[in-house]
Amino acid sequence: MNLSQHNQFSSKASQLLSWGHWFTFANIGLALLISLSYLFADSPPTSFMGITYMLVTWLSHTSFIAFLAFVLTVFPLSLVFPYPRHIRGMAAVIATCGASLLTLDAYVYVNLGYHLNPSALPEIISLLWNRLTTSPALTTFLAGGIVLLILGFQLVVSNYTWHHLARLKQFKFARYAISFLVVCFAFSHSIHIWADANLKFDITKQDNVLPLSYPTTAKSLLAKNDLLDIETYNQAHSVKINNQNINYQPPAPLLKCDDFTQANVDIFVFDTDAQLVEFANNHKELHKTELFLQPTNHDDTLFGLVYGLPSFYKAAILQEQILPAWQSQRRSIEVMGIDSLSFINDQAHTNNAIRVINGAAEQAPRNNSHIFAFSLASDNAEVVTTSTLYTSDKNIAEVNGLIQPSDLITTSVGKYLNCSAIAKQTMLGVNLYKKKDDMGVNYSQGVVIAYKKDRITLIDSDGNFKNISAAEGFSIEQRLDIPFLVQSIKKLKTFSE
Repeated sequence: MNLSQHNQFSSKASQLLSWGHWFTFANIGLALLISLSYLFADSPPTSFMGITYMLVTWLSHTSFIAFLAFVLTVFPLSLVFPYPRHIRGMAAVIATCGASLLTLDAYVYVNLGYHLNPSALPEIISLLWNRLTTSPALTTFLAGGIVLLILGFQLVVSNYTWHHLARLKQFKFARYAISFLVVCFAFSHSIHIWADANLKFDITKQDNVLPLSYPTTAKSLLAKNDLLDIETYNQAHSVKINNQNINYQPPAPLLKCDDFTQANVDIFVFDTDAQLVEFANNHKELHKTELFLQPTNHDDTLFGLVYGLPSFYKAAILQEQILPAWQSQRRSIEVMGIDSLSFINDQAHTNNAIRVINGAAEQAPRNNSHIFAFSLASDNAEVVTTSTLYTSDKNIAEVNGLIQPSDLITTSVGKYLNCSAIAKQTMLGVNLYKKKDDMGVNYSQGVVIAYKKDRITLIDSDGNFKNISAAEGFSIEQRLDIPFLVQSIKKLKTFSE
């Protein structure tokens, strides 16, 4: 094919390519504006180099995505179908779809902490559906308005750049801008290589902030959520999940429980399986389940049982001897035979609603009380293990999926005492009567524990991860589920922010 200047086809294609560059340049500006939301979705970097990396990556990576979209869509269309009016219209529609998709991804990232992802489709659909059902008119108006606004922008830019192409070609700033973006692109990758080699987590924790960027590792994920003790790592090359300086912030104001129901709950904790079996044999009305997930560290198990929280908050709470946020004269608790938690006993009541009893105390269940009974896990190689839970509530024994110690106190306050709002506001356990999905998070011995159905993911103090089967305990070869872990870590940090 003769592509000389005298060839009409060549002339149109050349003009369209020149127009396409300016059209793409305008869309780079729009993409940069939309992608600003990613930078404000997470805590900002604290070092000068971290801030520099954030800015140059935002400029170069976002520009690269916009340019790549042009190369893969408008550019080939301009070559095979060089009809200006049609190409400009199709380009406006394509760019509108791309910018709208970027806006949707930014909205999902701000709310859920991860990008559009097939593995997170149920969570994303749930987010959008809840938004739509909460305020359908407003949501429809905003979503439609954003799409129409983007489309209007594209049409105006498309027509303006075509009709003023000759004048735009005289401007030289575009060349300098393109050169600057290329330098930023190379500089950002150089910084990341240096940071990855020198363990600069203030930089590498920004992985996966922007769409289609570096894949997140377990170590980067922990750093991003401030769960790595970076100073200790730099000194001793030993990363530790940092919970020593966590500030526990109880919810305020505390919701009221106007529909309080008087009930008794007795939770028996035995030191050995033999004691548990003997207790169960003496109380034939108990039902059992084999999927009781508890930390092998006894103190962490007992803390979660009483407070309904992971031991992530244990140091801060026990140091100040903070009472459970849900406790009051009408929702009182008594701990028997557990010295480390005896300070929370409500001495004002002789008949406390909830009792947590060490089996060695040889206390009998009260009449018409809801009973839970389990034995503390024996030490083993893993941080968590599944064991047997006995309960007088048949519905609890038939719950699908894993049950954690924090779920017992949450169910007791939320269901038996009829204070579901209090339970939801102050605990991270699950009311087993309202369990919608088989997911949960815990923390013990410096390890983040997240489970989803039968799969338990453990992220240790080095940022390494392992998947194990909850029922059988064997290792599962599976990639790190970033969206699920982001969601779990956000839940873990509910009362620290």
